[in-house]
Amino acid sequence: MSESPEPTFAIDKVLLKDLSVEVPNAPEIFLERESPGMEVNISSAGREVQSGLYEVVLTVTITARIKEKTVFLVEVAQAGVFQIRNVPPQDMGPLLGIACPNTLFPYARETISSVTARAGFQPVMLAPMSFEGIY
Repeated sequence: MSESPEPTFAIDKVLLKDLSVEVPNAPEIFLERESPGMEVNISSAGREVQSGLYEVVLTVTITARIKEKTVFLVEVAQAGVFQIRNVPPQDMGPLLGIACPNTLFPYARETISSVTARAGFQPVMLAPMSFEGIY
C-alpha cells in the first residue's frame, strides 16, 4: 500500500516587487488643512514559476485626494514565492487567493505606513483584513 506524499505549503521568499510613491502637488499640498479622502484598491495574482513553486503578488494602491487635487499616490506590489506541493487541484485556488495574500498583507501594510510617513504625511495604517471575503 503506497502512501501519498504529505501536502507542503511553505514560504520560500517574501519580497517587495514594486513600490511607487507620488506627491504631485508638493509642496503646496502641505498647506492644505482639510483631511484627504482615501481610495484603497487591493488585488492579488498568482502564477506557477516552476513545478511546486508559485509567485503571488499582492498589489495595494492608495490614492489620497482633497477635492480634485491628488495629495499622494502609493502603490505597493508585495510578492512572495511559496512552495506548494502535493495539494489537490481544488485546494490551489484558496491557497493562492486566500492563504498567500493573508501572509503578504502585513508586509504591504508596513511598507505603506513607512513610505507615507517618509513622504511627509501621517502614516497610513490599513486595517487588518482577511482575504476570504474577496476570494
